[in-house]
Amino acid sequence: MNASEIRFRLKPLMLPVAMLLGVLFHNYMGYVAFISPYLIFMMLLVTYCKINPGSFVVNRFVWSLLSVQVLGAAAVYVLILPAGAELAQGAFICVFCPTATAAPVVTGMLGGSVGLLASYSIVSNAAVAVLAPVLFSFMGIGVEMPVREAMAAIGAKVFPLILAPLAIAFLMKVFVPKLHGSVARHQSLSFYMWAFALIIVVGNAVSFIMSEPVGKVPIMLAIAAVSLFTCCAQFAIGRIIGGRFGNKISGAQGLGQKNTVLAIWMALTYLDPVASVGPASYVAWQNFINSIQLYLKTKRDASLKQMRR
Repeated sequence: MNASEIRFRLKPLMLPVAMLLGVLFHNYMGYVAFISPYLIFMMLLVTYCKINPGSFVVNRFVWSLLSVQVLGAAAVYVLILPAGAELAQGAFICVFCPTATAAPVVTGMLGGSVGLLASYSIVSNAAVAVLAPVLFSFMGIGVEMPVREAMAAIGAKVFPLILAPLAIAFLMKVFVPKLHGSVARHQSLSFYMWAFALIIVVGNAVSFIMSEPVGKVPIMLAIAAVSLFTCCAQFAIGRIIGGRFGNKISGAQGLGQKNTVLAIWMALTYLDPVASVGPASYVAWQNFINSIQLYLKTKRDASLKQMRR
């Protein structure tokens, strides 16, 4: 068995191992948390080098996913509110949260359309930057910062991570095509960077949950359970919508894989702090699903290799 085959077999195990390492070494993640944005930036740069600028489209697929993200979040909040504001807010942020900046990475690994998912990722994050302050105000939540300042704060956190690597990838294609082609051929780099970033994100989430008082445990467990339900539902609904447009993988990842780092920040800034347990636990649920999908994809690829021999 050569090095390539070993990496091929170990790949599906890397996400669960990364999550486990994050749990075990959560006390130390604060020292390396500053690396996360740079890892996400580099992951997207590698991924965007693979796609053609002409593949970016804003079509019915994008609008369908966006409608579920925004209207679904509002519906979930209204339905769960009678059971408690903390629970409703935790569920709301898990649905309203935009697509993860790393979603195109996983989509590419699973064989989906990176260009289509990247298009939705940009629209999804832009919609949250515009609508978040407005929706939080209608929900009756006391937003301390003015609407314009809140929009600027969210936008400043999201847009550079998404648009800068996209612009750099396109500039590389024009001015340094050889370097662009070399990066495009080494897509596996993004997976390893994502695994390392996952250690940091999971570690920080575990540290936050453990810092909460014991009396909050029942409501935190309830929020975590609702987070699991919303995660599974969004992957399933996204897959159904994607199937209508010939791309189940992009639909599932676009709606199901969330930017939990941004969601935790929004929850701590605008909502009851306990609501942040929703996106914090969503980290585990979505990466568990991603691990299963990558395992099944690797298994199918291995079977095809055997058949071709």
